[in-house]
Amino acid sequence: MSAMTTTWTIAPEPYDSPVAAALWRAYYTEVSDRWYQLHEARRTDPDELEREIAARTGAELRPPTGQLLVARYGGEPAGSAGVRLLADGIAELTRVFVHEGMRGKGGAVLLVRAAEDAARTLGATSMILDTRGDLVEARALYARLGYQETEPHNDDKYAEHWFRKRLSCAAPPCARHAGVPVPSRTARGSAP
Repeated sequence: MSAMTTTWTIAPEPYDSPVAAALWRAYYTEVSDRWYQLHEARRTDPDELEREIAARTGAELRPPTGQLLVARYGGEPAGSAGVRLLADGIAELTRVFVHEGMRGKGGAVLLVRAAEDAARTLGATSMILDTRGDLVEARALYARLGYQETEPHNDDKYAEHWFRKRLSCAAPPCARHAGVPVPSRTARGSAP
């Protein structure tokens, strides 16, 4: 019996679309619940969860200085990654998430690479990010993709590890004009 081939696609998505909102809710719920279960042996209070989701709209991920990317697996929304241009050629990688049932199929790598392409399009020459100690899968992914752990670059109360990667240029000029759409990415993966 042969394996069915399913396609990943990654494309820009408005930060305030229903798809983006659903992925943000799933991401925030998971990382918040993991933190509270680790530190207080409970899930996130539902009222707190709603306040935090509403307070962090993702508006910083809109063009021309940001981009939200959505990964679809077999056409269904499966994950996201955001990038926002800071200053001096630095972009920040944020909201990297793949639904639990879609993990291990290569989507996270594709999302991070697409976010790096988006950062280059925005004019960035390096990417920074932060994450928590308990998000060991994320830390392993970033290390595997060439991110180096650095000194803190922010004072986010939940950040425990900070990373940086120099973004190489595929072809000059590296810094393209801001606001140019990021091309979609497509890749195939095997599904059982």
